[in-house]
Amino acid sequence: MPREERNRGALSRIASKALSSVGALTAVGAATAAAAFIETRAFVLHEVTVPVLDPGTLDDGQDAFTVLHISDLHMLAGQRLKQNWVAGLDALEPDLVVNTGDNLGEEQAVPAVLRALGPLLRRPGVFIFGSNDYYAPHPVNPFNYLLGKRNKPSDVDLPWRGMRAAFVEHGWEDATHRRVDFATAGVKLAVGGVDDPHLDRDDYAALGGAPNPEADLAIGLSHSPEPRVLDEFAADGYQLMMSGHTHGGQLCLPGGRAIVTNCGIDHSRVSGLSRWSERMWLHVTNGLGTSKYVPFRTFCRPSATVLRIVERSS
Repeated sequence: MPREERNRGALSRIASKALSSVGALTAVGAATAAAAFIETRAFVLHEVTVPVLDPGTLDDGQDAFTVLHISDLHMLAGQRLKQNWVAGLDALEPDLVVNTGDNLGEEQAVPAVLRALGPLLRRPGVFIFGSNDYYAPHPVNPFNYLLGKRNKPSDVDLPWRGMRAAFVEHGWEDATHRRVDFATAGVKLAVGGVDDPHLDRDDYAALGGAPNPEADLAIGLSHSPEPRVLDEFAADGYQLMMSGHTHGGQLCLPGGRAIVTNCGIDHSRVSGLSRWSERMWLHVTNGLGTSKYVPFRTFCRPSATVLRIVERSS
């Protein structure tokens, strides 16, 4: 066989192998993306126990005060599966519902959010808002997220005022820069919250001091768990801090190991329950949604959490 033909044959085989490799990589990438998209619909309910109440606080026969923590719905109008799953959480009969923001994923989503939360709005609840209650999502440079750089919010305002009015009309308390005191299920609550620190909208001084000392449980709320804000709540004696925002890292390594937190807390606190100080617990939920421009999750299923608040050991 002439040398020229042998060279052409070798080049043809190399090209064929290269195309096969590219095809295999493309198939793997497509399968990974499909799995990551499917995971956004694989909702899960977590349960944690928080021993913060003084002995004797709970009524006889009451083993825990239950708090349902939901956050980061990033709801789209057509996400019926998510709406039905969230509405079904009412069957848990929580004593209190806490919503730490980022309910909206687009301008048309307020009816969908109210459809999802409808049964829960009939229960005692408190809420604060996050950046994606105020401003619509928009395409951003994903490398900024990986590098820990903050993306500017979009110029599109979301209809948060109408959503807030519906929450309040149904009886939920807006804890944004307010201290709210009330009792439910035999437990006296003091709840204080700040606006989203991720947008530098927080003003802790507006709370006007420490929580009511007569309360059985003092809960602080902040959409983004920024350390400077957590320290302020802890210093004033709040016992439990509740936040969202992190999505648990969203695109995680196996075992749920977060690559980024999208805020100032360390990776070990990106989701779940942890100690922030000697007196204050921190619960960060990884949330129930994603931006519609990044509809993927890996090793980080969307979730809500039931916190069982129990008495400390004597």
